[in-house]
Amino acid sequence: MDKTTSREKQMWFRVVGLGVFLLLLYVLSGVLTPFVAGLAVAYFLDPLADRLEVGLKSRSAATALILLTFFALISALGMALFPLLQAQIVGLVARIPDAVTAAHDFLDPLIAQIERELGANEIQTLKDNAGAFAGAAVSWLIDVLKSLFLGGKAVVNTLSLVFIMPVVAFFLLRDWDLLVTKVDELLPRTSVDTIRAQFREIDATIAGFVRGQATVCLALGTLYATGLTLVGLDFGLLIGLGTGVLAFVPYVGMIIGLMVAFGVALMQFSDPMSFVMVASVFAIGQTIDAAFLTPNLVGGRVGLHPVWIIFALMAGASLFGFTGVLLAVPTASIIGVLVRFAIGRYRDSAFYTGV
Repeated sequence: MDKTTSREKQMWFRVVGLGVFLLLLYVLSGVLTPFVAGLAVAYFLDPLADRLEVGLKSRSAATALILLTFFALISALGMALFPLLQAQIVGLVARIPDAVTAAHDFLDPLIAQIERELGANEIQTLKDNAGAFAGAAVSWLIDVLKSLFLGGKAVVNTLSLVFIMPVVAFFLLRDWDLLVTKVDELLPRTSVDTIRAQFREIDATIAGFVRGQATVCLALGTLYATGLTLVGLDFGLLIGLGTGVLAFVPYVGMIIGLMVAFGVALMQFSDPMSFVMVASVFAIGQTIDAAFLTPNLVGGRVGLHPVWIIFALMAGASLFGFTGVLLAVPTASIIGVLVRFAIGRYRDSAFYTGV
């Protein structure tokens, strides 16, 4: 068998394998959430488990200690924040009708002025176009939210995250090194060094982005929540923490948080200085993020462009629901590494150099 035929068979094998994997992911996306979440927890806690294993002389003991501490901290934080956040969520939902009224009062004079300037025909055209766009956007957002949070699947996913995910995380973290060794043994020997190099780069990209961005989200959430509470904004804790969580999607979280904060401020305040103070909180947060947090904690070394991250998260949520959201960044990282590898090979080939 010549080399060309062998390479073609290998390529077809990989393409078919990828297709089967994507099909299974789509079919089983409704039950994969606790397993993907458990895999993520095991992946990010593995370095700590390796260090503790040396001191405790037992991987199982190190795994149990780490996970008990991890879930205890998460539970304690949730119990501490839940009463405050619950009260603010209920209050914010109750204020939505007032927000709609305030928005109408604010926008009606502006719309009337625009109508006088442009004329009835132009205004009607703008309304039709805006209505069509808004309808499509809202419909898409509702579909995504339904797939994430509503229906029987959401209940099953929530229960499985609570009860199944910790078990999955324990066994995966305990056997992580063994699983990595088994996968390494299955790699084709002719390309093992190249594949290992790409896996190392994928690992560095995922770890660098997710760990760094998670730290950025925590810092920004704390900053926004503290700042908005200090300026006296209603629901400041909820808005600030929500903005921090959404900051995982570059720029989108800040924009949504700023819009919600201004909406609440419009209902609550009447003096311009209060709006300036709310805007200052976000301006300070973005300045600290751009000048210090993101460059030092994430940096450009991970090679993930913000637009690519936004697209990956939206596509993952649309195709696979919450499981797709969990897999979006790792998948984007893998694709990014493979694309850079392919471009490097292309630039070294005769197709690019002409030699």
